[in-house]
Amino acid sequence: MLAGKRILLIVGGGIAAFKSLDLIRRLRERGATVTPVLTRAAEEFVTPLSTSALAGQKVYRDLFDLTDEAEMGHIELSRAADLVVVAPATADLMGKMAGGLANDLASTLLMATDKRVLIAPAMNVRMWEHPATQRNLATLKGDGVLTVGPDVGDMACGEHGPGRMSEPLAIVDAVEAALLDGPLKGKHVLVTSGPTHEPIDPVRYIANRSSGAQGTAIARSLAALGANVTFVTGPADVPPPLGVKVVKVQTASEMKEAVDAALPADAAVFAAAVADWRVANASGSKMKKDGSGNAPALEFTENPDILAGVSQMKKDRPKLVVGFAAETDDVQANATAKRKRKGCDWIVANDVSPETGIMGGSENAVTIISDEGAESWPRLTKDQVAAKIAAKIAGALA
Repeated sequence: MLAGKRILLIVGGGIAAFKSLDLIRRLRERGATVTPVLTRAAEEFVTPLSTSALAGQKVYRDLFDLTDEAEMGHIELSRAADLVVVAPATADLMGKMAGGLANDLASTLLMATDKRVLIAPAMNVRMWEHPATQRNLATLKGDGVLTVGPDVGDMACGEHGPGRMSEPLAIVDAVEAALLDGPLKGKHVLVTSGPTHEPIDPVRYIANRSSGAQGTAIARSLAALGANVTFVTGPADVPPPLGVKVVKVQTASEMKEAVDAALPADAAVFAAAVADWRVANASGSKMKKDGSGNAPALEFTENPDILAGVSQMKKDRPKLVVGFAAETDDVQANATAKRKRKGCDWIVANDVSPETGIMGGSENAVTIISDEGAESWPRLTKDQVAAKIAAKIAGALA
């Protein structure tokens, strides 16, 4: 079931580390290659020798091992696997992951990887229930990190409750689920996200309030279904998802060039809030007040229409083109007219009036408009909206 799959196993420092030895054995029974990484704390519970013997592989321990860096640097090590598994994932490791810290080999690998990450938390029940741990867990899930457990039961410290690391066979099941061929395996999906910044001069620009959260969530959900995702993003507030090809741009013109370069694709999702206009007479130097009270006159010109351009392609048009319509009034009517004008297959319409809190917020309420009519969804988190959109795309490309 896992034949040919490569697992990078990071073992954190906790009494549950002894289960990692059985986990290695179970993974290898199913054909996986396991490369172990021990934190210094993990070495208090399991030895490098026993771990290496069970894995049949060298154990990596030190970020500053020059021999290892010459043979296989930490960047290559973090990306050579099909999946990164952290078991046990201690409160300390989860905190480092959520905070973006990289002060040892394990945390550096987790920061440097471009592969999906699965964690199996293990800690005292009070530590698990602590608000900081729950905040970190929410952050990691939002970043696309997969979780298994923890289980409820008696602990080595004598307390009872949630916090026990899942049993090795349950973790193996989660590994297999993470590595299953999803419904979008072999499909290339292009996603645009975030705002664009159109310069007025070297220090000023025209922008909008898009955070990029919805586009990022869609890209992450598509990748979770097995898609090969090219993610073209403007200067968004949220970081790009892991496991996708990221192309960063600033302006609408740069976004168009990146989209053209990313084609062909099986589907294209244009979630970016692209500026309709740019400043035609942008200054090469910072504009200054001259004391006259007169503001400089800005001349505007239309930006390229990326959605219409791809929707109306005569050759190599994606099978499915999805646009977004952020409206403040007559949402469905305006979105329906936009779909007809642009020529895309679906329009995802939403009301971004300030009182909705949607633009820049964590929730969204959308209506999907297609040839089949209008399908309105209740207000959901942006991650939930993304999962539903990704599933709908998978169905359309099946």
